[in-house]
Amino acid sequence: MPARKYETINPFNPDNASAYRAWRDSKLENYPERVEDLIVEVKDPRQLTKAEHEVIHDLCRKTNMAIYAGATGNDPDKAIPGYLGKQFGLTELDYNMGADDDGVTSLKVVEDKWRKGYIPYTNRPIHWHTDGYYNLPQRQIRGLLLHCVSPASSGGENALLDHEMAYIHLRDANPDYIRVLMMADAMTIPPNNENGEQLRPARSGPVFSVLEDGSLHMRYTARTRSIEWSPDPLVREATAALTALLASDARYIFRATLQPGQGLVSNNVLHDRSGFDDTGEYKRQLYRLRYYQRITET
Repeated sequence: MPARKYETINPFNPDNASAYRAWRDSKLENYPERVEDLIVEVKDPRQLTKAEHEVIHDLCRKTNMAIYAGATGNDPDKAIPGYLGKQFGLTELDYNMGADDDGVTSLKVVEDKWRKGYIPYTNRPIHWHTDGYYNLPQRQIRGLLLHCVSPASSGGENALLDHEMAYIHLRDANPDYIRVLMMADAMTIPPNNENGEQLRPARSGPVFSVLEDGSLHMRYTARTRSIEWSPDPLVREATAALTALLASDARYIFRATLQPGQGLVSNNVLHDRSGFDDTGEYKRQLYRLRYYQRITET
């Protein structure tokens, strides 16, 4: 059975223990143990060979992510990651506030007035999160692609965690953690106000939810200024367990510093970024593409 197609069987229903056990066993079987297991060498990410596509696709089905290592080096062509995304059914870009007119966001240190107030455009660390956790329910980010043009002189490492592995960790600890994190008011993102103008209202929603195709979706941020948790004591207990996992050296947390021509294609897995330094010719620049779709199953 494909990894996330269950028809009427839903392993993410906390009351369906038998389906969960079967899915869990399949998920953990031969799960990668090293970040090197996620890296796929490709000649040209704009036009993958059938074999390259199959390896990346299989990795994404297993781990919700893969890292491609292409030969484009520091070519600044913003179309490179877009062409790769289309080969996996990723076409509906999120034209968020930081994106350019083409929907691609250039992640680099920027000194203009509004961007320097947002951590992705600084060299400061970014805590664990999934992208677009503040979006409307109908505009959730399901696919995420990062492409490296230039790394920093030091730092800028990403930690990566398959959100399905986080789900397993919490459900094995206590199925009630899943129940409360699926509540519609589990987490609230406060409004975004700037100079007396509301750029975004407060938005509440679950941490874990099940999409129409039966796949698992996650919204999360570890930033304390960006979230208000439900006062339910069990929610606090569940988030404490998740925080402890993310701070650990769990073997399924992968760490990588993307190099020129490398990129991450994913179903918006949990990720963070360490602080970094730009010096001389080494100035970190990544392209970020957010999609309303997941990577296609076939």
